Amino acid sequence: METTEEHSPDALPTEVPAFDTENLSYDQLVEMYDDSMRHLNEGEIVHGTVIAITSNDVVVDVGYKSEGLVPIHEFTPRGGEFQVAVGDRVEVLLEQTEGADGHVMLSKVKAERMRLWAEVENSFKEGKVITGRVIDRIKGGLTVDVGLRAFLPGSLVDIKPVKYLESFKGEELEFKVISLDRRRNNIVLSRRAVLEKEYARKKAETLTRLKEGVRLPGVVKNITDYGVFVDLGGIDGLLHITDISWGRVNHPSEHFGVGDEVGVVVLRFDPETERVSLGYKQTTEDPWTLVDKKYPLGSRVRGRVVSLVDYGAFVELEEGVEGLVHVSEMSWTKKVVPPSQIVSVGQEIDAIVSELDMRNRRISLSLRQVESNPWEDLAARFPVGTIVDGRVRNLTEFGAFVEITEEIDGLVHVSDMSWTKRVKHPSEVLAKGDAVRARITNIDVTGQRVSLSIKDFLPNEWQDFVDANRVGDDIVGRVVNVTDFGLFIDVYDGLEGLAHVSEVDVPGGKLENHYRIGEFVRARILRIEDHDKKVGLTLRGVRELTDEEEDELAAERERKLAAATAAATAAQDAGSTG
Repeated sequence: METTEEHSPDALPTEVPAFDTENLSYDQLVEMYDDSMRHLNEGEIVHGTVIAITSNDVVVDVGYKSEGLVPIHEFTPRGGEFQVAVGDRVEVLLEQTEGADGHVMLSKVKAERMRLWAEVENSFKEGKVITGRVIDRIKGGLTVDVGLRAFLPGSLVDIKPVKYLESFKGEELEFKVISLDRRRNNIVLSRRAVLEKEYARKKAETLTRLKEGVRLPGVVKNITDYGVFVDLGGIDGLLHITDISWGRVNHPSEHFGVGDEVGVVVLRFDPETERVSLGYKQTTEDPWTLVDKKYPLGSRVRGRVVSLVDYGAFVELEEGVEGLVHVSEMSWTKKVVPPSQIVSVGQEIDAIVSELDMRNRRISLSLRQVESNPWEDLAARFPVGTIVDGRVRNLTEFGAFVEITEEIDGLVHVSDMSWTKRVKHPSEVLAKGDAVRARITNIDVTGQRVSLSIKDFLPNEWQDFVDANRVGDDIVGRVVNVTDFGLFIDVYDGLEGLAHVSEVDVPGGKLENHYRIGEFVRARILRIEDHDKKVGLTLRGVRELTDEEEDELAAERERKLAAATAAATAAQDAGSTG
């Protein structure tokens, strides 16, 4: 039979080609006649040959006494091109053996649908896997094209619940038919059944390979705060966050993403519970094995600040190797301060390895040792006895800190603020910002302390008193304190002497009943102890002051206080102006 070229729906009918019967035998002619008249049943699927194409139908010879007609639109898919030509063999359904015009009525679409239903039914009966494409997301699950429209419940999409079913749209997947109803045109699929079977096969295979120390490939299945679950093939293993890297891991997602292919080491495997612990960092050498050779004690290293804590900063020297710079090793001059005032996370710094503990995997670093020790420089530049000029930076209860260099302050203790006066608080002598001259009396490089004294540049009341007075002299002083054991008397511009209770004639021995703070008394010098700068006094046998003498002394004291206050105010004004 000759085959003509493909025709469009508008083409004229093609003539049925003539058969050469002159050279056929009698038996062949009888067989041809019997075949042409073979019995066909309505609803039967038959095969035929396209012998002509008209504008409305495709004419098909199915071996019946008359040709069959298939509506031409059944050969033109929606949005597609015409797909048939004379001579093509086609599969059709015989709908009617004789239509109104005497032709056999055929359907290609219904034949295909019947064949597809037969295939789906066969797959259902035999439990075979079929392939289909996910069409759309609908309520309760997905619609799937398996040649016929089928339904995939959301609970049967995967072994584990799926949060976003839309992600499967357009994918070609394998399914099992779990129920069907041809009358209602209903087909229900399960992808989970296919996965479970494959999962079981892979799991059995994987279990034969699981041994501690074995390296296996896997795929990241899930990521949590504490680790990564890796599918080893039918069985999941946990890669804990501590076994991801030799270095610092803030969260597993920094190193892995779902779907990543990874190589892991089996650390532990329990056949009974089928629990598998995995390691990733174990696939590389532990960097600590060479730390003592790469970072020997005293060596200068460079690293990146990765974390700040109250007591210091952790510095990463390489992945898996971190050292701690304690706050005490951050600066020579700044005392314990928040590390954030010295360094910041991400900053590259140089440091000196000050301590190395291989057993406990600890490295201590020093930031300050990178530079010279300013305390040693100070001792060389300003030896003890050197006079320095500076400003008061701060006052405390025990003294005043005076600037020596930009980095280092020295302490003037209250005991070094006067030769004789008992200074209760440094504010009695100095104020913050005052310019002072002092002498260095001690330098402790190890303890990082400098002691200063300003007494050398103040009037020496003790020496003035010693030069002007002798033992046995009578002097006039002012009571500054009354105690059970005696009277403290200011005998010379803040220099105090003690008159023991045994050296005071008081009826009943109660000093507070006879003396008040601020009153003037006459006393005699019993002792002058130059080494301890102490003066012993007695009131026994000494003439008491008259009322006129006391009034005159009180007035003189008021004049001195007023003059001293005016001088202090003038000095403060001059200092603030400067």
